[in-house]
Amino acid sequence: MKVKVIAVGTRMSGWVSEGIQDYLKRFPREFSIKFVEVPLGERPTKKGKSQYSAKAVTQEGQSILSALDPRERVIALDVKGESWSSETLAQHMENWQMEGDNVALLIGGPDGLSSECLFRAQQRWSLSALTLPHPLVRVLLVEQLYRGSTILKNHPYHK
Repeated sequence: MKVKVIAVGTRMSGWVSEGIQDYLKRFPREFSIKFVEVPLGERPTKKGKSQYSAKAVTQEGQSILSALDPRERVIALDVKGESWSSETLAQHMENWQMEGDNVALLIGGPDGLSSECLFRAQQRWSLSALTLPHPLVRVLLVEQLYRGSTILKNHPYHK
């Protein structure tokens, strides 16, 4: 199964790349995880310009949608999405594998995902009700995908 993580933002700290790489090298061969970064939309330097934020979200959404393959199952990471346990994620991963789906996971920018991205998604997943920094979301996401893969293999990592 191929998993593509499409994330807004291109300048991540070294610890983010190191954390992601640490988990990526642990995955079994049947899981291919790829990160695709899209640029942040243009935002004004002055605060309080909500119409500019909406324009930025639209730009980011267009970049995300252009990075999608039409055949991919799309899961939007969204604070209003459904909360999954690690075991539930593993069940979803197993279903995606059984159905032969390649998956795209969408991580929005500071103002979230565009309505077009949310509409395109077959599922919405909330990692937490907390507001999380986007670099941390990337590491947390890849760790949970790895955890899900270990659950499927009955590996002791999950315990």
